[in-house]
Formats: sequence, C-alpha cells, structure tokens
Amino acid sequence: MEESRLCQWSVIRSILAIVQWWGFNVTVIIMNKWIFQKLDFKFPLTVSCIHFIASAIGAYLVIKVLKLKPLIQVDPEDLWRRIFPMSFIFCINIVLGNVSLRYIPVSFMQTIKSFTPATTVILQWLIWKRYFDWRIWASLVPIVGGILLSSVTELSFNMLGFFAALFGCVATSTKTILAESLLHGYKFDSINTVYYMAPFATMILAVPAMVLEGPGVAQWLLTCPSLFSSLFIIFGSGVTAFCLNFSIFYVIHSTTAVTFNVAGNLKVAVAFTCSWLIFRNPISVMNAIGCGVTLVGCTFYGYVRQMLANQAPGAPTAPHTQRSKTELLPLVSDKLDDKI
Repeated sequence: MEESRLCQWSVIRSILAIVQWWGFNVTVIIMNKWIFQKLDFKFPLTVSCIHFIASAIGAYLVIKVLKLKPLIQVDPEDLWRRIFPMSFIFCINIVLGNVSLRYIPVSFMQTIKSFTPATTVILQWLIWKRYFDWRIWASLVPIVGGILLSSVTELSFNMLGFFAALFGCVATSTKTILAESLLHGYKFDSINTVYYMAPFATMILAVPAMVLEGPGVAQWLLTCPSLFSSLFIIFGSGVTAFCLNFSIFYVIHSTTAVTFNVAGNLKVAVAFTCSWLIFRNPISVMNAIGCGVTLVGCTFYGYVRQMLANQAPGAPTAPHTQRSKTELLPLVSDKLDDKI
C-alpha cells in the first residue's frame, strides 16, 4: 500500500514538474515574441541583456540569500579560463534565439531549434572525429527532412530569422560539446550555471546592446503609448526566464531520461499550438506536417541514444558518444531551449 502511494506521488510529481516546465518555457517564448511584435520593442540584444541581469539576480538570491541551493565552488583561474568561454557561447546562443524570434514565427523557430541533435552529431563527427552508431545517423534523417519541408513551405519565411535560428542550433551544440571538456570536474545544475555565466554574459553583451540599440531604445521610451505596462511585460519576461531555469532543475530531478525526451518534444508542439492561437501566423498543412515529422525524428533520436546507452555491459556495440541527461540540457534550448 505504501509503495503504491509512493509510486502515485512519483507520477504526480513528474507530471507537475513537466507542466510547470512547459508553462515557463512557453510563457518566455510567447512573451518575447509579444515584446518584438505587439510592443514594437525590436531590440533583441537589450531583451537578452535584461534576461541575463534578471537571471543573475535571481540566482544570487536563490543561492546566497534564500540558500535553496548550495553554491558550487569554482577555482578563480577557472572563472576566466573555463567559465568565461562557456559564457561567451551561452550569450551568443541566447541572442541568436531572440534575433530569430524577432523575425520569424514561434512555430517556425521551434521547428528549426529541433535541428540541434543533428548539429551536435555533425560537429562531433567533423571536428572531434567521433564515431556514431548507424542508428544515430538514421534517426537524424526525419529531423533534417522535416525541417527542410517546414522551411520550404513556411509562409512567413525570413532569411535573417532562419539563419539566426540555425546558427543558434550550432551555438547550442558547441556549448554542449565544449561543456564536456571545459566544465569537466564541475557538476553544475541549472541554477549554479546561471549564477556563474549570467554575469559574464551581461558584461559581454551590455556594450554592444548600448551601442547598437541604445538610440532606438531611447526613442521607443519616448514614443511608447503605454510605457508602464510595456516595461512590466519586458522586465517580467526576464523574471520568467529565471523561473524557467529553476523549473529545469526541478524537472531533471523528477523525471527519467525517456520521459524527459518525450516531454521535450511535446513541449515544442505545445509552443507551436499556443503561438498560433495567440499570433495567428499563417501555417500551411505541409508546414505542420514538416514540424510533426521533425518532432517524431527527435523522439526517435532520443530513443535510439537511450537504447544504446542502456545496452548491457559487455554487449558488442559500435563506439559512440554517450552523455548524461544533464549534459543534454543546455541552458537555453536542446529541449530546454535556452531561454534565459
């Protein structure tokens, strides 16, 4: 009886973790798109900088003030030698995601971001000369095919937004791969990662944001018809972005790798649907089919990788790269979608 209750509570806890993760993730994406499209605040660097500042403050409060998470100590030399390079890629990744949202619909951006598993495998194969089982390569075929179909049939296609999302996938993959070497020996959770990287990312982005977008932001502040409510939404998106990072920590510790993979793909479908209901961007039948094929491919990819990782010790298998579940969770976007 007791075991049955524990099992039921475990299931309920997993469902709650997934739902709150979906909620924060989709809310951040929708709020960012709303800021760019409805508020006419077309400054992705500034939005990213606000998110970094809010996340840095939030992580400090959680670790130093509320003491909800223990601080992982980092050697001072490693702050610049290892954390700073990761923060630079982390910053580029978030900025590219927001630039893509500035120019293309949420549904299309989410579909392109699903290309991240393919870019990760390809980069490891080309640059790091790592060999992958043929089943991994086969699982990438529907991902690539679905994205090609979505891109060709996208009714709101924008070249700049498309390439920003695509290079965002490359940045996400690079960050994930480099984390294996640069962060070796440090078992960072999402909160500690934000604690160390968000201040560096703010420092990196602050000057370019002021130089490139400062005059435009000043003009927007002078001409915005509902300034208070608009600023509330903009800064609220930063707070929600930090809550997303906190929810990531919860969902990782409440679900299995298989559940997480399926939930991550369903999250894309939820974001796709919610964005269409709110913004009513035109979506063709073939475009929706392309997104569906991509999500099926991502699910299959996760299943194949999990199957290979769980093979019995000593069983004959081709060499392939194995990464733990947390290593597959980039701060912003594979399935967590990097929205800090």
